[in-house]
Amino acid sequence: MRDAYHEELDSLTDKLVEMTRLVRSGISRATTALLDSDLQLAENVISRDEEVNTLFNEVETSILELMARQQPVAVDLRMIITALRMGTDLERMGDLAVHVAKVARLRHPDSAIPPELRSTIVEMGQIAESLVTKAGSCVATRDVDSALELKHDDDAMDRLHRKLFRSILAKDWQHGVEPAIDITLIGRYYERYADHAVRVAESVVYLVTGSRPS
Repeated sequence: MRDAYHEELDSLTDKLVEMTRLVRSGISRATTALLDSDLQLAENVISRDEEVNTLFNEVETSILELMARQQPVAVDLRMIITALRMGTDLERMGDLAVHVAKVARLRHPDSAIPPELRSTIVEMGQIAESLVTKAGSCVATRDVDSALELKHDDDAMDRLHRKLFRSILAKDWQHGVEPAIDITLIGRYYERYADHAVRVAESVVYLVTGSRPS
């Protein structure tokens, strides 16, 4: 009975790692759709978010069943609590990838990204992918040291987010109000995506140590 119980706990980890893979793919494809004004790819990102939602529902259901049947304590209880937190963050990351894709869809066949900001968006997309990849590895291995690094890794995303704001507030901004709104929203989506990846890593630290990083 206990072996089956711990297999269910391991299954939670497997589902969370799979969620990290899905949301990484989502933000990667959303970035490409945004930069290339690829309507078909944007629609694909939006429709495939259901896969993330399905996995999150499975995680929630498993947690409720484990709480009802096993009444977990100590480390097992921490595992269940953090699994729910991580699942919530990852589900939100999937939603943020969808938001990026929806901007691409809204502006099709034009691009929402002015030429001078394309390299910044490329870099934000790369950082987002790197953060969620590292977060997924932390979930799988419970590597506290790597999990603690994500907070510092996120600094690069924050710098790029500020760079976007400086660009749209500059006196030589020539693209008008609508593109400025698009860029403001897109920057926020990437910045929040990164924040949720950091929260996933912080949950790993809590799972292993019993304390949240300061």
